[in-house]
Amino acid sequence: MAAVQANVTGIKANTKTSAEPVRPLANFPPSVWGDRFLSFSLDRSELERYAIAMEKPKEDLRKLIVDPTMDSNEKLGLIYSVHRLGLTYMFLQEIESQLDKLFNKFSLQDYEEVDLYTISINFQVFRHLGYKLPCDVFNKFKDVSSGTFKASIMSDVRGMLGLYESAQLRIRGEKILDEASVFTEAKLKSVVNTLEGDLAQQVTQSLRRPFHQGMPMVEARLYFSNYEKECSTYDSLLKLAKLHFKYLELQQKEELRIVSKWWKDMRFHETTPYIRDRVPEIYLWILGLYFEPRYSLARIIATKITLFLVVLDDTYDAYATIEEIRHLTDAINKWDISAMEQIPEYIRPFYKILLDEYAEIEKKMAKEGRANTVIASKEAFQDIARGYLEEAEWTNSGYVASFPEYMKNGLITSAYNVISKSALVGMGEIVSEDALAWYESHPKTLQASELISRLQDDVMTYQFERERGQSATGVDAYIKTYGVSEKEAIDALKIMIENAWKDINEGCLKPRQVSMDLLAPILNLARMIDVVYRYDDGFTFPGKTLKEYINLLFVGSLPV
Repeated sequence: MAAVQANVTGIKANTKTSAEPVRPLANFPPSVWGDRFLSFSLDRSELERYAIAMEKPKEDLRKLIVDPTMDSNEKLGLIYSVHRLGLTYMFLQEIESQLDKLFNKFSLQDYEEVDLYTISINFQVFRHLGYKLPCDVFNKFKDVSSGTFKASIMSDVRGMLGLYESAQLRIRGEKILDEASVFTEAKLKSVVNTLEGDLAQQVTQSLRRPFHQGMPMVEARLYFSNYEKECSTYDSLLKLAKLHFKYLELQQKEELRIVSKWWKDMRFHETTPYIRDRVPEIYLWILGLYFEPRYSLARIIATKITLFLVVLDDTYDAYATIEEIRHLTDAINKWDISAMEQIPEYIRPFYKILLDEYAEIEKKMAKEGRANTVIASKEAFQDIARGYLEEAEWTNSGYVASFPEYMKNGLITSAYNVISKSALVGMGEIVSEDALAWYESHPKTLQASELISRLQDDVMTYQFERERGQSATGVDAYIKTYGVSEKEAIDALKIMIENAWKDINEGCLKPRQVSMDLLAPILNLARMIDVVYRYDDGFTFPGKTLKEYINLLFVGSLPV
C-alpha cells in the first residue's frame, strides 16, 4: 500500500530548504464520528447486573444442549442457533461432547429421508465446529443422469439458502459444493425480489455476505433480527442472547472510549494531520478478530498497534518523500530513541510514542512471562516498514514488479503479519511458546488468510492507487507478468482468494495443529478483509459497511 509518486523530489531529513517538497497527498476523507465515543461513561454495577442475570438462562441452556432425550436434528438446530448468536464459547465443552457422539454415529443412510434445509443445518454445525462431515450428504439432491441439481429443490428457498451457506465451508476437491455455490447463488438472486418477511431478509443478507465470511459480532446481531422464530424457540436462548448482547455492548463501548481517548491524548491529528482518522473503524476491525469478554485487554493493545500502523502507512503512502521514508525505515529498524535525530521533525512525536507504548506493553507482559509476543509484534512492525520502503522505491523509480516478486513483498505490506501477531499479545496463557512457534512457522492456514488480506485489498483499491501514481498493486503486477487483460487478472486473483478460503476451511477442521482459540483470529482476520473490501475500499472511504456496523454496535442500543 505504501508508495510515493514517481515525480517527487526528495530532500534529506532536517535539511532546511526554502520550498516545501512536493508531497503525494491523498486528501483522505475526515472521520465521520468526531469525538462522539469519548463521552460514554461505563456503569460497572450495570455491567455486573447483566453478568449475574446471564447465569440462570445460561444454566438452563446448558441443560438443553446436553439433554439426552432431544432429537438429534433438533439438538443440531439448537447448537446452530447458539453458534450463530455468538454463544458457543460459553458451552464449548458441552457442545463438543454432543457433536463427538453424533459424529461418531454418522451414517449416510440416516440422511436419505432428511430434507435439504435440515441436512444443510447439520452440515454447517459440524463444519463450523471442526468436524469433517462428508459433502456426500448432498449427493441425493443431484440428478444422476444429467449431473445437475434436481429441479425439485428450486422451490425450496430455505433449503437452497442452507445449501448456499454450506457451500462457503467447502475445501479443495469438494466439487459438489463448488457447483452448489454457483447454482444456489444464481437461483437465490433470481427469486429474492419475490420473497417476503423474514425469508426475504435472510436471503438478502446471505447474498450480500454469507455468514461464514461475515464479522461474528455483527452476524450474531443480524441473526437475532432476521431469525426471530429460531431465536424464540427456547426461552433460555432468547434471554441469554439479549443479556449477552447488552453486556458486550457496554464492555465494547468502554473499550472504544479508552482507545479514542488515548488517540486524542497522543495528538496524532495535530502532529500528523494527513493520516486517515479511523479510530472506531480500527477498533471494529480488531473486535472482528475476537469479541469474547476475556479478550478485552487484547483488543485495546491490538487496536493501539494497528493505529500506529495507519500512521506509518499513511506517512509512507501519502506524505513522506522517498528520502524521508529511507530515514524513517532505518530509525524503525534501529528501534532506539537516539535515532530521533535522523528523522523529520513532523514524525518525531509518533516515533517516540511508538517506542514508549511498545516498552510499556512489553513491561506489562514481561510480568506475566509473555514478553515474547510483544517482541514478535515489534519485529513484524519493523518488517512492514521495510516492505513499505520496498514499494516506495519501486514507485519512485517507476518499476512494476513481477507478480511473484510483488506477492513476496505484498504479503508483508498487507499488514496481516503485524495485526495477527499483535492480536496475540493480550490473549493470555493460550499463546504458549509452542503456539507462537506455530505462528512463526507460517503454516498453510495463515498463508491463506494472508493472501486474502493482500489480494482482496488489491482488487478493490488498484484503480484509486493507480490514479495516485501507485505502481505496486497485485492487479498491475499480474497483468505485466502474464500478459493478460485487466478483467482476466482480476478474475485470476478472485480464484486465488476463493482457493485460499478453502485452505482456511480445511485448516479449521479436526485434528487441528493448534486450538481453535488461536485459529479464530486468523479466520476472523480474513473475514474482516472481506467485510472491508468486498464491495469497495471500506476503510479509506468508510461510507457504507463500516459506518453501518459501527452504528449497529456502538450507536444504537438493543432493548432488553
